[in-house]
Amino acid sequence: MCCPAPEPEVQVEIPGLEGPEADEALAKLAKAIGHPARVQILRILSRKEARVCSQIVDEIPLAQSTVSEHLRILKEAGLIRSSQDGPRIGYCINYETLRKLKALVAII
Repeated sequence: MCCPAPEPEVQVEIPGLEGPEADEALAKLAKAIGHPARVQILRILSRKEARVCSQIVDEIPLAQSTVSEHLRILKEAGLIRSSQDGPRIGYCINYETLRKLKALVAII
C-alpha cells in the first residue's frame, strides 16, 4: 500500500531541535500521542507494513468511528501517512516524523 520498508535508522543531525519552533513541534506531537489508543495504533502500524482502518479496528476494542478519529489526529500530526487504493485507505508510519519526535524528546 503506502509504506516502503522503513529505512535503517541513521544518526542524522536534525535541524531545529531547540527553540520556540521545536517546542511547538514537540507539543503538537506529544498531544497526538497523548491518548493510549493512538499509541496502540502506532504500535500496530509499526509491526505491519500498512493497515486499513477495519484491520486496526479488529485489533483495538474501539468503534470504527473512534479509530478513524484517532487516525485523523495522527495523520494531522504527521506521524502516519495514508494512501487510497480504490475505496480503501491504507495507513502506515511516517518514519521521518517519528525520528524527529525521538530527537526532540531526547534533548529534554
